[in-house]
Amino acid sequence: MNEEELQAYREQLRCKFPIIDEHFEDFIKDALRHLSAEAIEAYLKGASTVCMIGRGVEPVLIFLEEMPEMAERVSENIIQKTADQVWIMSRSPNGNAIPSFLNSLNEVTRCLPTEDQMDEYLDLVNHLAEETAGSIHGHHTTFPSPSLPEFLQRAPYLLHQVSVSGLLNWANYGIKYYINHPERQKEYFSLETADSKAMLMKERSGTLFIDSERELDLYMRAMWNDPEQLVPYSRGYNPYEKLRPYYTADGIRVPDSYEPLNEISGMDRYRAVLGHIAAHREWTQGIIADNFSPFQRHTAEMLEDSRVEYLLMQRYPGLRRLFLALHPSPVEGSCDHENESCIRHRTAMLSRAILDPNHDYQSEVINDFAQRFHQLMESGDHSTQKAASLGSLFVAKTRLQQDQLPNIRFEDTEISYRDDNRLMWQYIEDGDEEELFEEKRKFSEEDEVDGLPPRHYKEWDYNSKSYRPDWVTLYEAKHPAGDARKIDELLEKHQGLVKRMKQILDLLKPQNFVRIRYQEEGSELDLDVAIRSLIDFKSGSTPDSRINMDHRNDGRDIAVMLLIDLSESLNQKAAGSEQTILELCQEATSLLSWTIEQLGDKFAIAGFHSNSRHDVRYHHIKGFGEHWDEDVKARLAKMEAGYSTRMGGAIRHAAHYLGGQTAEKKLMLILTDGEPSDVDVEDEQLLIHDTRKAVQEMDEKGIYPYCISLDPDADEYVRDIFDNQFVVIDNVERLPEKLPALFASLTK
Repeated sequence: MNEEELQAYREQLRCKFPIIDEHFEDFIKDALRHLSAEAIEAYLKGASTVCMIGRGVEPVLIFLEEMPEMAERVSENIIQKTADQVWIMSRSPNGNAIPSFLNSLNEVTRCLPTEDQMDEYLDLVNHLAEETAGSIHGHHTTFPSPSLPEFLQRAPYLLHQVSVSGLLNWANYGIKYYINHPERQKEYFSLETADSKAMLMKERSGTLFIDSERELDLYMRAMWNDPEQLVPYSRGYNPYEKLRPYYTADGIRVPDSYEPLNEISGMDRYRAVLGHIAAHREWTQGIIADNFSPFQRHTAEMLEDSRVEYLLMQRYPGLRRLFLALHPSPVEGSCDHENESCIRHRTAMLSRAILDPNHDYQSEVINDFAQRFHQLMESGDHSTQKAASLGSLFVAKTRLQQDQLPNIRFEDTEISYRDDNRLMWQYIEDGDEEELFEEKRKFSEEDEVDGLPPRHYKEWDYNSKSYRPDWVTLYEAKHPAGDARKIDELLEKHQGLVKRMKQILDLLKPQNFVRIRYQEEGSELDLDVAIRSLIDFKSGSTPDSRINMDHRNDGRDIAVMLLIDLSESLNQKAAGSEQTILELCQEATSLLSWTIEQLGDKFAIAGFHSNSRHDVRYHHIKGFGEHWDEDVKARLAKMEAGYSTRMGGAIRHAAHYLGGQTAEKKLMLILTDGEPSDVDVEDEQLLIHDTRKAVQEMDEKGIYPYCISLDPDADEYVRDIFDNQFVVIDNVERLPEKLPALFASLTK
């Protein structure tokens, strides 16, 4: 993208905050990766709308950072819908809830990744805003909803617990019983009351798709070698429309939750649905629908379902138990032929008779066609077309005039694990029923944009004891290069220290093999022990049976990440020195890098600083795959300091790279000169607690964190963050000497 194209995009954004101008190129590059040309226009127009509401720069930054990812996940239509929703909220007393709405929206789209589900969620937000906002004398909404911001902040957590329809029921309970009690209402939607938690648990019956998506995806891959995307839909939000599972060109649609049914768990119900759909995808061929009547089509679908299940149970016999438990058993004679249309009742009986050889139906027609079906399958000459032909014969044989009655019997005819067979039919003439599909838009190599996209990281809020999802936006790039000779000069300056380090390294360097003595089994005999045992045996004592020895390789298997705080305070001169703290950090890093290179350990170097949660910069100085060479020295020589210290997001990103290394021990050294802080944070404890949480997350991943603090007053906070895994270097001038020695002691 050249400067003219960038300027053209910039002119479409009617928003002049300096921080947005500074990062506009990053925003537009990220958007070009995810969005079509039409969506880019909607994206910039939507950001302009959010800017015009007069709520400051924060909502605009959130929109620009997170909307491309959400649009790719859900639909590009979500861009305009989000902008419209923000505009609606800004025109009401609930404008104070806009930041909460935008902050939680990205995580909400992970729980509700379809456009229909998001429409239901936005309807719920508006419903809650309208019902809980206050008014004077019942006219004109005047007072903001006390519960809407609380609800929006917790929406991601709630949607991990219940489906969107369950969330509606939970919200309606709070509206109904606390509409006249603002404080109690706020407590309810903050999940602080017993009845709020109880109602949430009540709505959490069954298995949520969001909790089972990975397992179901692995099931499809393992059983069917079918990696097709699974997309959930809401079952209960619209009581007048009951969707059934189905599959299209862009994924398999399944309900967002399943309750146990007939002693079959929700997870097994998902397996039954996916197994049935996978069978259709493998064995069903499209047939022409134009010459089939509605009754014929219904019966043809039922018999095709039975055909693919027959083939499915031959491959995986264990599925028969699920199908028998989930398939309804219509009672013979229960349908009133005089007053009800019984076509669905008859076909459900036929389907049950085909599936269950122990059925007790006496109808000659049902038994005859069940036998015809099995003869067709056993012959081996069967197809979708032949199943449809058998269905047409069944309709002709059983059709009654009363089948035209509008009173259709549905009881015991709905087979919940079967799909709607929409792709079984092909149409000669275009019509309302035809399903048209388009190939997913594919980017060519020319469409790809240089550079890495921004990464979003959660942040811990110690006040609410929960994470703020996608709160921090981190930009990473390779650090610019300078003059590598500067680093060589620093190493020459510390020649005496280098000689002392060589002596230490000789002790740390791995030996090829180390003997392991006193082994009952080993690679060779340990003569000293064997002779001693023989003497004991001859003298009548019990000999030592551990007469062998073995060898093991004494190689080091360590991966190290050095993360350097590059905040503005590093530009200050060290106490009692003419050098800045940054220059001393460069010297120490140079000596440490030389030390690790001599040992042959894998290591990487990165620096970070921040300018609010929307702009955390992560600079790659040396990667794990690089050697300590001129390129790395040039980047280290160019190292500069500025801005603030939002440490939690940088630690999580560094842990992402370190965690990907295959090493027995993973060590992260964090070099900093002050406590975590940033320009947009007033509570100094907030980032301290978040950094502590990030350190705990590293421990869970098997990464050993260690902090080297250059702040003389660090004892007040560094122990809270790192426990005992830290050292405070009061005399910064000694950093070049202490850092390599510290590394040696940590890894010996």
